[in-house]
Amino acid sequence: MLVVLDSLLILRVVVSKMCISAEDCQHNQFQKNTSKRRCALFYLPCFRRACTHLSYHHLTYLMFTDEFGTHKVLQQGLTALDCMEHRGACGGDGISGDGAGIMTQIPWKLFSEYRSENCPKPGVGMVFLPQQEDRRNKVKEVIENVCNANELEFLGWREVPVDPSALGPQAREAVPSMWQLFVKAPKRLADDEESRDGFERTLYLVRRRILVELEKAGLKWDDANSETYFASFSSSTIVYKGMVQGCVLPQFYKDLQNEDYTTKFVIYHRRFSTNTNPKWPLAQPMRVVGHNGEINTLVGNVNWVKAREKSKTLPDAELNDLVNAENTDNIVMMCNTQDVPNLLEPLVDLGRSDSANLDAVFELMTKSRHRAPCALMSLVPTAYENEPALSNNPEIVDFYKFHGGLLEAWDGPALLVYSDGKSIGASLDRNGLRPARYSITSDGTVYMMSETGVVDLDESDIVQKGRLGPGQMINVDLATGEFKDNIAIKSEIASRHPYGEWIKKGRKDVTKMSFADDRLYDDATTTFAQGTFGWGLEDIGMQIQDMAGSAKETTYSMGDDAPIAVLSERPHTPYNYFKQRFAQVTNPPIDPLREGVVMSVAMTLGKKESIYKVSEKGARLIHLESPVLNSNEMEKIASLAEPENGGFQQSTISTRYALADGPDGIKAAIDAICDKAVEDVRNGVEVLILSDKAADQAEMDVSTYIPPMVAVGAVHHRLIDEGLRMDTGIVVETGSAWSTHHFACLVGYGANAVHPYLALETVKQWHESKRTQSMMEAGKLDKTTLDEAQQNYRKAVENGLLKILSKMGISLLSSYQGAQIFEAMGLGEEVINTSFKGTTSRIGGVSLSDIAQETATMRPESADEKAKLTNYGYYKPVPKMGEYHANSSDLAKLLHDAIGLDKSVSAATNRDEAENDGVKPKSVANYEIFKKSLESAPLANIRDLLDFESDRESISIDEVESAADIMKRFCTGAMSLGALSREAHETLAIAVNRVGGKSNSGEGGEDTVRIKDLSDVDEKGRSPTYPHLAGLKNGDSANSYIHQVASGRFGVTPEFLTTAKQLEIKMAQGAKPGEGGQLPGPKVSDYIATLRASKPGVTLISPPPHHDIYSIEDLAQLIHDLHAINENAGVSVKLVSSIGIGTVACGVAKAQADVIQISGGDGGTGASPLSSIKHAGMPWELGLSEAHSALLNNGLRDRVTLRVDGGIRTGRDIAIAAMMGAEEFGFGTIAMIAEGCVMARVCHLNTCPVGVTSQKEELRKKFPGTPEHVVNFFMFVAEEIRELMAHLGYSKFEDLIGRADLLKESEEQLARVAKTKGVSLSGFFGSIPDSKDNRAFLRATPAEGGGLKDDVVHVNGFSSDLDREMCNNEDIKAAIEKNSGDTAVSFNIKNTDRSTGAMLAGDISRKYGNKGLAGNLNINIFGSAGQSFGAFTLPGMKLRLTGEANDYVGKGMHGGEIVVLPEADAGFVAADSSIVGNACLYGATGGDFHANGRAGERFCVRNSGAYAVCEGTGDHCCEYMTGGVVVALGTVGRNVGAGMTGGIGYFYDEDGRFNERVNGEIVKFQRVVTPAGELQLRNMIERHFEKTGSEKAEAILDNWDEEKAKFWQVYPPSEAQSAVVSDNIVGATVKVSATAPSEELCYLPVGAGLNPDQTTRCAD
Repeated sequence: MLVVLDSLLILRVVVSKMCISAEDCQHNQFQKNTSKRRCALFYLPCFRRACTHLSYHHLTYLMFTDEFGTHKVLQQGLTALDCMEHRGACGGDGISGDGAGIMTQIPWKLFSEYRSENCPKPGVGMVFLPQQEDRRNKVKEVIENVCNANELEFLGWREVPVDPSALGPQAREAVPSMWQLFVKAPKRLADDEESRDGFERTLYLVRRRILVELEKAGLKWDDANSETYFASFSSSTIVYKGMVQGCVLPQFYKDLQNEDYTTKFVIYHRRFSTNTNPKWPLAQPMRVVGHNGEINTLVGNVNWVKAREKSKTLPDAELNDLVNAENTDNIVMMCNTQDVPNLLEPLVDLGRSDSANLDAVFELMTKSRHRAPCALMSLVPTAYENEPALSNNPEIVDFYKFHGGLLEAWDGPALLVYSDGKSIGASLDRNGLRPARYSITSDGTVYMMSETGVVDLDESDIVQKGRLGPGQMINVDLATGEFKDNIAIKSEIASRHPYGEWIKKGRKDVTKMSFADDRLYDDATTTFAQGTFGWGLEDIGMQIQDMAGSAKETTYSMGDDAPIAVLSERPHTPYNYFKQRFAQVTNPPIDPLREGVVMSVAMTLGKKESIYKVSEKGARLIHLESPVLNSNEMEKIASLAEPENGGFQQSTISTRYALADGPDGIKAAIDAICDKAVEDVRNGVEVLILSDKAADQAEMDVSTYIPPMVAVGAVHHRLIDEGLRMDTGIVVETGSAWSTHHFACLVGYGANAVHPYLALETVKQWHESKRTQSMMEAGKLDKTTLDEAQQNYRKAVENGLLKILSKMGISLLSSYQGAQIFEAMGLGEEVINTSFKGTTSRIGGVSLSDIAQETATMRPESADEKAKLTNYGYYKPVPKMGEYHANSSDLAKLLHDAIGLDKSVSAATNRDEAENDGVKPKSVANYEIFKKSLESAPLANIRDLLDFESDRESISIDEVESAADIMKRFCTGAMSLGALSREAHETLAIAVNRVGGKSNSGEGGEDTVRIKDLSDVDEKGRSPTYPHLAGLKNGDSANSYIHQVASGRFGVTPEFLTTAKQLEIKMAQGAKPGEGGQLPGPKVSDYIATLRASKPGVTLISPPPHHDIYSIEDLAQLIHDLHAINENAGVSVKLVSSIGIGTVACGVAKAQADVIQISGGDGGTGASPLSSIKHAGMPWELGLSEAHSALLNNGLRDRVTLRVDGGIRTGRDIAIAAMMGAEEFGFGTIAMIAEGCVMARVCHLNTCPVGVTSQKEELRKKFPGTPEHVVNFFMFVAEEIRELMAHLGYSKFEDLIGRADLLKESEEQLARVAKTKGVSLSGFFGSIPDSKDNRAFLRATPAEGGGLKDDVVHVNGFSSDLDREMCNNEDIKAAIEKNSGDTAVSFNIKNTDRSTGAMLAGDISRKYGNKGLAGNLNINIFGSAGQSFGAFTLPGMKLRLTGEANDYVGKGMHGGEIVVLPEADAGFVAADSSIVGNACLYGATGGDFHANGRAGERFCVRNSGAYAVCEGTGDHCCEYMTGGVVVALGTVGRNVGAGMTGGIGYFYDEDGRFNERVNGEIVKFQRVVTPAGELQLRNMIERHFEKTGSEKAEAILDNWDEEKAKFWQVYPPSEAQSAVVSDNIVGATVKVSATAPSEELCYLPVGAGLNPDQTTRCAD
């Protein structure tokens, strides 16, 4: 199809806190509401009018009548930019935007004075220059000199007309001086006019040379307003951007108001900064790309680009000539072009944003012979493996296979819009985690946008509505105007080279092979080897047994309470000094369990050719199906060294060295293996094997080894430094890798594959043991062959790797390799510089010699047949000899004695007869013993190395703030009802409420009985409402102050949300950040299943937090949703400590959160993979101090309250946390101990001996706790704090907050560190700003009244105006008050109206609860709805939207009805067109939904009760569904029913390929074979037709007997015996609707149909 591009309008969109008013768009005008409870800066960005996103115009006359385009296109783009302001952010001043900008064609009319007949289109540079004139002039002189030296005739400078008064204070302070320069093409490029490739390459290379020359001349300064930056330097495109809001951009840049500014296209962007702080150069679009999203693989991508930079192949003469067309072509296509610091600016830098780095590599590729879509296909590949949509296009699959071997994917949620001046287009990431909607009109115009409805189009002119799906692309050629869709453009690109033939000829595949049965060593030698490599008894008894026995990682509970490795008195492998990093807010984790179709662990070995120059040599690689190799696969790889098998030269380097060399010998050994690796690779070795394998016991006796992580890191970085890393692959053959974390560390620091020879040997030893065989015979373990056990082990490792990748949002192991996505804790500078360059280690620590000494400490004394491995007790406490654990049964006993708890007193024994319910008097003396036991314990945490250093004299404790006031700052951790028993959960809530603190529901919901305060308590402290509890008082409340909203949405209903005083969004959990929660099946009792709307006995696994919080703007939307349904409740966001959390916290503050919680990585859990408990998340001391500092430095600290939790046990812990910036404090495990927990660590097994974490009735009766026990504990802690305050001389607790100057390193404690003298906290303290005199952050912002932050709740601005109008509508108010009858009202809607219906649902819920509204509110709405339309709809609410909607329609829907249909005169076929966005009905618990059109990705995720009909969906339909019914009357994407444990799906299979799209791991599918199933399906389709007039439904019903055979029914095991699935149910009823005027009409007896009257009533 030939079309001409008239305009391309693309936006990166995200949410702000305070923006510009609609009246005049002046930055200094805004409205405010200063009421006590609800204060907000109301912002009305200058839009609320039609907005445009990306448009291609089939207006061919424009192409020929006006080559320069029109000013209207620019105006349209600026209007669109303005329109999406609600998805951008502002800085601490509330006015300076995080960034906004546009890319257009160069406006030649505007620059006419710089054009001439012999130079009609010069090169134009848009340059940010220093503010100071003298600096600026020196910079300009260098720029001119470099241009002239490279034959770019300098035509002149133009000062860009700007109005700095339009800027906010932060932006104005840092604003550069804006200039444009014009240059003429070199004469040597006279024949380049048509393609202009040579001119563009010269401009590109000269731009990068300029920045090098500026640095040489000493013209580079650190201050923000002196940076020199080229926003663009091209002869075809130009970029205007800055640190502004969208509507300020044309006010600041006066050019944009000039009618001579004409263009054919616009790319626009509005930024929400979360992974870097806002800066002028980081605004977008970049030079080639506009990027809406995050690159999760950034660290690895940058590392590998830098590795390529080191390869030098071109002569200096060629490198120095940046004009010669052939030279410039060579330069940009060879790897050596980048690491020539005396010639060119470095290509990538982690100091830049992810978008800036992606743009740099993308731009370089487009300057080579890559076309723009080809470059993007290479950088951001689709998930091509087993993709049904590509089954007819093998050439596309071959393209991805080829480029996947050369280049690591830049992976992450991303909508990318690009233009290299030749074409323009857009592409979506492989997961489809960004919205990308488009409309095509009858004149051929295509509009593509992040939010639909931003263009004011007449629906009668629209012929199609659609969306970009995962990995899809569209492209338009700017010269010809040709528009190509996904398959067309990709097939064209893929057909340019015979990739399939190259792969067939050059690639060698190593697929998974069977495992060898032969033993490597005898048992004694095996045990000795295990000991030398640091194995302990637990590693075999827990990890190997679970991994080899059931192909799964070990599940454990209670968190990590052992010392960090550097402080431990026990030996640790280097792996334990590393913590996995994870995604939160800035980028989402992904789902390895349910969305594994987009993930892969495949790797390659061999020499990687240039990514810039495609040739047949690029296919010559060894492709590994798995990175976990066995001995047979190692032999297969070895055979590929033969010339006839490919001739891949190989070398094995031993990492063992003489034990006699002592600890210092490790340094020489590392140097030796690195030197040997360099020599071998220079000699052509393409597979390098680093092996610590000893031939026999004799070799082990006299040698030790370099820990493999140290060895591979050292070799990897040495090869990079020598420019050789791309020439070889590294295999680590080691005995020191058995846990999934170990494999992740090895791959993360450079290994391409791992041969875990000793782990496989251990599996054999375990499998052969009498104990294992007897357990198999007894049925305690599944029977397996030896080969199956080894296969299980490999599968467990692979799945564990996928889980670790997914935490960071990474899909491909090849993108994780060398990415170093870890933070070290306790490693010294020498170790970092040798093996782990670029890794953060904030507290110093061990040296190489210390590591060698620690390794030697693990060695057994001798190889003895009777010898056993040491039980280090790293996981389970071992008395005396094992690792210290802060939480233990001994500690529990000490605390119980202090608070008066006797665990033998319970409902199962003699509680009713005991005085005061068995609560003994609390004992101050025993609390002192408890406290002293912690103070004298082994070092465990960073805070153990700190001491107080006051700046004043002590005072009397009588002058100190009361314990009652201090306890108001106490909270409990988010422990769910389900993880805890009812008794434990309710007791904690009552206790915390008694002391005025904040209890937390956790993610399982709460019984509505807990909403009301108790008034029926008798004199014995018993209540009929809570017969299972003791020690109650009238006035007690079991309603948690904080109600948590997690990714599983368990228990989240409107009433749950409106009865909270605070709503918490769980972004991450300390025990397993980046993963969803899990509740083992035995703990899902009938009661728990009812609360969670799930099936009893079925394990519940929450999805990772990515469905509606996969980016900062979507987190902001969820915050908006929650503020809408409950305006009186603050919203808290739970994060986990990790490097970079400060920038994340700034983003969360700008997203209008009221509270930010920082959890430590040692947090407790009811159930989690063991490796997650031990190896993810940092101590809260690091995260809290970083978050506090970043918020303070960015002027955002007064917007939020900071809360901290994770292993807090004493008043000392709280004082330290306060000094680091915390205002509130959470207690988790220790609070459970205070109500009776004895630290049995069997929470995940449902066998808690005291009923704290069990759902078994007989165990729950043994629960010994009462609220008084917990209150006693809190009182002790508060009094301890008061004593500390008196000692420090402070009377008010708030005066301690943020006072890190009152802390110091404790020399005495540092001297106790056993392993090293290298630990230092100096760097830790140096980053915390001094807030001794600046205490304003303790109060709310002046605009919000400046009062206590706890009294202020941020309130939604203009985007909730329609909601407020609904709530204030007199007819609606009267109907709610009357609570009967029907009411009909109508409203118009725009995309800026978000969460529409949520406020009304909140009003109804507060008055009537979830189901108390008796009447019907018929609300007719017309237009394009913004995000979260119909969120939390209740029974009685009937929303009918004529138009279209964006993402999250019906989020949390609990009842009622939502109908979405197009306008009656729409010109498109509804069944083929998108009408609602992604993640619709996410977390729905009831209601009926009908959409006359297609839905996007993730339709009905976690639906547990809604009955929904649409006309087709994207990928992942019915994911995690636990109830309800879904009918899709059109095609669906892949991965249907993943994780579906309840409910039914019906899918109309038009193309006969549905079976390719089902995830069969849990669900089964069959044709509709039962009368009940047919009845349910037909009646739902009839209802759909009656509600929407669907032509598709009508056609199916008109030919029912034939069409019904095209439906598939999808069901999980829990529904296998239901009437609709199985035909052996007699007398059953079938549900056909979630809501109806009469409940009985929701059901039909089997064999019956709706009579006409019933049909009408149900439809109404």
